[in-house]
Amino acid sequence: MARMTAPAISRRTFIAGLAALPCVGAARAGDTLTFDELYGKVSVLGLAFSDKVKALKDKTVSMRGFMAPPLKAEAKFFVLTEIPMSLCPFCSSDADWPSNIVVVYIDEKTTFVPPSKLIEVTGTLEVGSWTDPETGFVSLLRLVHSSFETV
Repeated sequence: MARMTAPAISRRTFIAGLAALPCVGAARAGDTLTFDELYGKVSVLGLAFSDKVKALKDKTVSMRGFMAPPLKAEAKFFVLTEIPMSLCPFCSSDADWPSNIVVVYIDEKTTFVPPSKLIEVTGTLEVGSWTDPETGFVSLLRLVHSSFETV
């Protein structure tokens, strides 16, 4: 019976593989999205989502911003804002929806961070008007199945 040996890896192949590792991590982490990239144009008809938002729909993205004060001390969602806010920007309809906020849904209730702390949120981007059946909260953009950390 012939003995099989693993093929030898050259030093060049090994170094090329190491160089590619940062790219593997970046692909797994998803794309980043900023508040400036949310909308492509503003007209008398309202806001239009940017091409980047449309391309990232249903994909994992990361965003940086500030956690608006929540409605309850522990909840399963919060509002991510471009700048620190002292009040929750809760809206009654998507017609009143400010362009510089995104709703973030997390899988488990958590205690939130102070609104002055910069955070990074990673989750799946959902696009389009949706009303939360539990709270009645209306959103245009959401990050679902999200996690966050202070930066």
